[in-house]
Amino acid sequence: MAKDFLLEDLNHQQKEAILYSKGPLLVLAGAGSGKTRVITHKFAFLVKKKKYTPSSIFTVTFTNKAADEMKERINRFIEHDHKSSWIGTFHSQCNKILRKEIKVLGCKPDFTIYDADDQCCLIRHILREFNIYEALYKGIASRISILKSSLISPEEFLSKGDGFSFDEKLGRVYLKYQDELKRCNALDFDDLIMLTVKLFEENPKILDRYVNIFPYILVDEFQDTNRAQYKLIQLLSSHHKNICVVGDDDQSIYKFRGADISNILNFEKDFPETKIIKLEQNYRSTQNILNVSGAVISKNMYRKPKTLWTKKDFGEKVFYCRLNTEEEEAKYITRKIKDLYLKGNYEYNDFSILYRINLQARAIEDALREEDIPYQIIGGISFYHRREIKDIISYMRIALNHDDNVSIRRIINSPPRGIGAATISKIEQESKKNSVSLFKAMKMMLKSNGLAASFKDKLSEFVHTIESLSSTSYKTAADMLKDVVEKTGYIDDLEEDRLQNILELVSSAENIPVKDLIDRVSLASSTDNSAREHSVSLMTLHCAKGLEFPAVFIVGVEEGILPYFKTMDNLTEMQEERRLFYVGMTRAKEILCLTSVKKRRLYSKVQEQEPSRFLLDIPKNCCHWIERVYQKAELLPETAKMHLKKSSSAFVIGSRVKHLSWGVGVVRDCCGEGDDTKVTVNFPGVGLKRIAARFANLERV
Repeated sequence: MAKDFLLEDLNHQQKEAILYSKGPLLVLAGAGSGKTRVITHKFAFLVKKKKYTPSSIFTVTFTNKAADEMKERINRFIEHDHKSSWIGTFHSQCNKILRKEIKVLGCKPDFTIYDADDQCCLIRHILREFNIYEALYKGIASRISILKSSLISPEEFLSKGDGFSFDEKLGRVYLKYQDELKRCNALDFDDLIMLTVKLFEENPKILDRYVNIFPYILVDEFQDTNRAQYKLIQLLSSHHKNICVVGDDDQSIYKFRGADISNILNFEKDFPETKIIKLEQNYRSTQNILNVSGAVISKNMYRKPKTLWTKKDFGEKVFYCRLNTEEEEAKYITRKIKDLYLKGNYEYNDFSILYRINLQARAIEDALREEDIPYQIIGGISFYHRREIKDIISYMRIALNHDDNVSIRRIINSPPRGIGAATISKIEQESKKNSVSLFKAMKMMLKSNGLAASFKDKLSEFVHTIESLSSTSYKTAADMLKDVVEKTGYIDDLEEDRLQNILELVSSAENIPVKDLIDRVSLASSTDNSAREHSVSLMTLHCAKGLEFPAVFIVGVEEGILPYFKTMDNLTEMQEERRLFYVGMTRAKEILCLTSVKKRRLYSKVQEQEPSRFLLDIPKNCCHWIERVYQKAELLPETAKMHLKKSSSAFVIGSRVKHLSWGVGVVRDCCGEGDDTKVTVNFPGVGLKRIAARFANLERV
């Protein structure tokens, strides 16, 4: 019965992928083919039928959100303690290993994890010290991250470069950065994986122990792995070879983060006797959308061929519209969204607008605001990355790890306590002179006579606060957070919304150990943001991966934007641009609309634009081609817009009204004023009705 239950409602290829459990397996899962379902069912099958314990299956994915969803789905089949299981992101899994084993590498297990913001703060500090242009910090942080994901240490880079280019300044910054991390007893995200690989390579006995702990390995989104991540799973599966990787080479779009598509393309070479199973039945999109996206991606040279199909109807043809300017493009999209919404078949959260670069969002946001359409930008600041949250967590981190210089720099004057730049500079000099952390330098300075009494008082108060937090034993993270708030006075002059965020953090930490909360915050990713209800979603194509929407608009399908102008002369990067377009198209379930313009303002200059070369690959019978030039009459003058806005306030869109015959409905649109007011209302069971308000006698509910 259990076996039947685990395999019911699955297609033949999905069942085959679940049942195959001996030796290496590569599951090529096309877009919308139900890969998460395969992974979760396979996990449950291995436990229920093959008698693996849940804690013996090393299961990795790329976001906390995906890991949580995986745990939730698995829990429907088998009851087990998630705390003992190994289901999570690469970073969280390596964090667990290093907390236990990092001593053999000469590091302390109570290390702090620096996220991207902390990493950039430290790099900016180093650039200032080296008199290097500080604005380069983001590019240098990215280069260092790619070096680490390629398992290239600073010493190795300084000796022979990274195989592509050599930059002595980068090498010096990288070396200093690693020294500073060690001084701070801190690791960044890339260190978590790089050092775990180093741990296993330099300590065969420890590797053997973990190989025996994990007789089976499951990897989700395998196409996104970098060299370090791939090396990690190769080491863990080096003896038993029981590894199942699931991914889609056509959706590999993170080369700029270090992802290496050759990992999935060459998997069967690295793991001889690999069984390959293709998941080609799509459960998301209509056949027209699949035909269009499939025709585009098929032009890539280096890929594993797949032909996606669906049992759904052919559905609407894909729309392509070329307009004059980005303002007209934005108005066209906004009107189309409004029309579809008013027909009653879609809510605003059913729509997504995707673009290649962030600056394309400006005109779209203007048009949506003009039409009073609610929207949200996905990929913004996550809760855990808000300033007040990071400040409060920095106090906790310093209390547990006095060597954490990045956290010291962040909160030494937050809230303001009168410790100025001159004093901080003296602390930095004392720290450097004695090769100690900033906190230890402060304590040394308090014993000397080099500081004025007023500054000593301020430093003494800060040091006392940190030591007081350090010496207290807390049952939960919430207890410590309350103590931090009380002893630091952080919330005394805080704005209401920031105060509410801190209160939310405290309430969410009621039953969580202190170190667990700090790790959770450090490992949180901006990609874990959840979408708000009742809003159109705006995001870059890179942010759209893993999401789906009934209706998708891809804007700026033009040469120089998609594909991006920096990729034009590089075949590898051009193929990734094609994959990026493919990912965007396959987010759509029912409606896909592509747009481009003749002229676009880019980087403060109006440029003539040509349609993207990718459009040439779209089969014409699957697409409506529209060349749209707005007539002046269609573009309402400002006075008319103001008149319309003013008049539409008679009935608020989204409010509920009651009709004598049709009952209670929701207002979808309202225009005109006085006796000419017309209201469009969606009545459940009746449908959309456009009513002259003076005759309908509508009652506001």
